[in-house]
Amino acid sequence: MVGHIETPAIAVEDALRLETMVNDAKVATEAEHNMSLWQAIKRYPKASVWSLLISFAVVMEGYDLVLLGNFYAFPEFVNTFGTAGPDGTKQIPARWQAGLGNSANVGCVLGLVMNGYLAERFGYRKTMMGALVAMIGLIFLFFFATSLEMILAAEFLCGIPWGIFQTLTTSYAAEVAPVALRGYLTTWVNACWGIGQLIAVGMLKGLLTRTDQWGWRIPYAVQWVWPVPLFLVALFAPESPWWLVRKGRVDEAKRNLRRLTSGSDGSDFNLEQTIAMMEHTHHIEQESVAGTSYLDCFKGTDLRRTEISAGCWIVQTLCGSAFMSYSTYFFTQAGLPTSSAFSLSMGQYAINTGGTIVAWGLMALGIGRRTLYLHGCIWMCITLVVIGGVSLVHSTAASWAAGGLLLAWSVAYQFTVGTVCFSLMTEIPSRRLVIKTVNVGRGLYCVANIVIGSVTPYMLNPTAWNWGGKTAFFWAGFNFFCIVWIFFRLPEPSKLTYAELDKLFEAKVPARKFQQTAVDLFGRDEARIHDSIEEKEDKSVAQHVETL
Repeated sequence: MVGHIETPAIAVEDALRLETMVNDAKVATEAEHNMSLWQAIKRYPKASVWSLLISFAVVMEGYDLVLLGNFYAFPEFVNTFGTAGPDGTKQIPARWQAGLGNSANVGCVLGLVMNGYLAERFGYRKTMMGALVAMIGLIFLFFFATSLEMILAAEFLCGIPWGIFQTLTTSYAAEVAPVALRGYLTTWVNACWGIGQLIAVGMLKGLLTRTDQWGWRIPYAVQWVWPVPLFLVALFAPESPWWLVRKGRVDEAKRNLRRLTSGSDGSDFNLEQTIAMMEHTHHIEQESVAGTSYLDCFKGTDLRRTEISAGCWIVQTLCGSAFMSYSTYFFTQAGLPTSSAFSLSMGQYAINTGGTIVAWGLMALGIGRRTLYLHGCIWMCITLVVIGGVSLVHSTAASWAAGGLLLAWSVAYQFTVGTVCFSLMTEIPSRRLVIKTVNVGRGLYCVANIVIGSVTPYMLNPTAWNWGGKTAFFWAGFNFFCIVWIFFRLPEPSKLTYAELDKLFEAKVPARKFQQTAVDLFGRDEARIHDSIEEKEDKSVAQHVETL
């Protein structure tokens, strides 16, 4: 149980307002705990639809990043931009592979930093609309590229709005959903990644027979399909009620919450009480969080929350996902025909898309986020060791076996870490610092990707280190360290309200005991109300005695 903390009394008028808010927040919190998944869907159908649509912005990033990694195995792209090796075969040089991938990550870091200020000041909708307008113009750089230098500039500049999409979509989903829906709507972002990846690989496979520049220009032009409809979605979508409450715009928060909910679930839903719960959570965080700057993410209990949010992201990249981004290139270097390599990659990205649905089923069965993260990493670690072992055998059969095992790795990744990360990294931070904390975590993820993106091409490129499938041993080692971190540092946030998470972090509860620890959300405020009323009564008695 979180211990009682003595706090000074407050003015009687404030105490009465606080008493009303606390009572309403109690009822709303209890309703959140008792709300089943089906009730949540019926109560928040519009929130679900708006969240699913907003998250489609991530399709663009998943599409282009996978497009770039697979272009290294795409004949027309390599013929146009590649350099002949000692044997006369053209390759995109390892330094350029590293530079192109890293330029996007550097742009993403800049976009994440900007998002921390823009989304908190202007709201989710306006920030999204601005980023989409920028994307429409920047896609021209890809389409009219005549050199790797132009593609590098395009990757960097497009990385800025991609960085905004990465975290804004998930933060929005986390704030329009009740506890019962939170895990599902936040993890939908991963399905959008998978959709973008699958479209990219499928398009490249369909264009393999083209022997002109349009083989690689058409995939870039397809990126113009998404910004306009997504802009319209953002224009008409409700703003996050949590963001409006943080800004003190409570009446607007009520109107937007009304647009996100429906009365068809048959429950006695009270909009005022739900807003009171948001206000009470904000009230708790105001007392424990001095400010809302990036620096505040590294102070007090928020330092631990930032570490966990960042750790969830970094596990996603250190568990071996670099293999996934370069899968087609890896398959071709392992000796498989180009067409077969693209077919295997399509199977992998189909798993990525469907993995989110499977993860939803596992969460519906009551399996927690922490459990999925831990066992997913164990599965991936074992698979990577086996891939490395198979790659020691140089034969076509071994190459196909490595490809099949990489698909098995993808299953483990997408059912667990690849999907659940998007829920964890938005649930762990405080609401006052959620945008900035998520951005810090994703920024560190991008920095890790810059390092990984610098070495992975050298590992796989036959003109560089030429490790091939033995690279799996390298990532298996990092995967082991991820398992250790998850076991000792990652808490289980499912079924807990944001206010309860605030209290658990404030009390410094160990990660493994979050679900077993009882939380007193309202004791401190009730004590303050009681003290103010007692103080008023004492003054009244004193005045009466004086009169006598």
